[in-house]
Amino acid sequence: MSVPFSQMWTVATYVLGKRFRGVKRYPLVMMLEPLFRCNLACAGCGKIQFPAEILRRHLTPEQCFRAVDECSAPMVSIPGGEPLLHPQIDEIVAGLIERRKYIYLCTNAIKLEECLPRFKPSKYFSFSVHMDGPREEHDHAVCREGIYDTAVRAIRTAIAAGFRVTTNTTLFDHANPRRFREFFDTMMDLGVEGMTISPGYSYEKAPDQDHFLKREKTTQLFRRLLANPKRHWKFNQSPLFLEFLQGLMDLECTPWGNPTYNLFGWQKPCYLLSEGYAKTFQELLDTTNWDAYGRKSGNPKCQDCMVHCGYEATAVTQTFSSWKGLLRTARLTVLGPPRAELPPEAWEEESPAPSELWNLAPLPRENDRESANPAEPAVMAGRDSV
Repeated sequence: MSVPFSQMWTVATYVLGKRFRGVKRYPLVMMLEPLFRCNLACAGCGKIQFPAEILRRHLTPEQCFRAVDECSAPMVSIPGGEPLLHPQIDEIVAGLIERRKYIYLCTNAIKLEECLPRFKPSKYFSFSVHMDGPREEHDHAVCREGIYDTAVRAIRTAIAAGFRVTTNTTLFDHANPRRFREFFDTMMDLGVEGMTISPGYSYEKAPDQDHFLKREKTTQLFRRLLANPKRHWKFNQSPLFLEFLQGLMDLECTPWGNPTYNLFGWQKPCYLLSEGYAKTFQELLDTTNWDAYGRKSGNPKCQDCMVHCGYEATAVTQTFSSWKGLLRTARLTVLGPPRAELPPEAWEEESPAPSELWNLAPLPRENDRESANPAEPAVMAGRDSV
């Protein structure tokens, strides 16, 4: 794990306090979506393609602060859309730092270098840069050539300026484990604090529906991807969640663990599904039929989901709910997972080139398109963070 001790301590005492008081449902990470517009239109993006009048809107800092205060989660993730397109994003971040929330601002990094002077480094604040793998895979995933190099340059600049920087990576069907292991090496060499990895969720409105992972393929891929991990790899995730991704332990979804607040209110039931909205966080907890979600519910929308926003909270709860969970987490953190013996053919399988995978037209280069224009609906597809 790569999380600073102060953050680990804050989360641990928060979870133990809730359990001591007998609180059954509580948030761990609040997903704050201050806007939906984006300067990319990614093939696997699943945030609903809203009409232009919605895409032009954004939450005010005051709306964000009220929601964060109401939720009380110790960590806040700011996805979108592209948060750096928000005209007051620096005010929002500053207000959350004052509240001593640990913040992950998710960004594709197109505007990161330009926006850096608006922020100040803090132990409470991290840029979470979306990196969908090596150069070719990433540029095809985001449907624009040159974005990988832009993001790498921005990561270097942000780290040099003293900011915490992590990455978040979404993996799809046919991802090549060998290339992604090399990608992990590259990210560590850049100096990022840690990496977040997760399988993609099959959003109904995503332009590409053919390359989302089913559960069995997810565990097969992540078992190859994480077999005998290198000691210098640092993941910004709990060890138990990484075990879950490999099919080495069973977890059930905690949909209320990462509640989402956006322009429409508190989204039911979770960040990945949009089946109504509540006006308050308490209303979200009280009026959502939680038994209708998660794999055990039989809900077809939940059967293949293994995304961190549903299961990371469960993994954290498992860590602190018993000595067994705590000791297993400690062993994995200190000693790493047991060595896995994989057959040679596990590394010989060749994946198609990214251009074949996504079945896309030739990519436009970054210089061929104007940078983010919040008034241009054609480039304002929503972009989730994983």
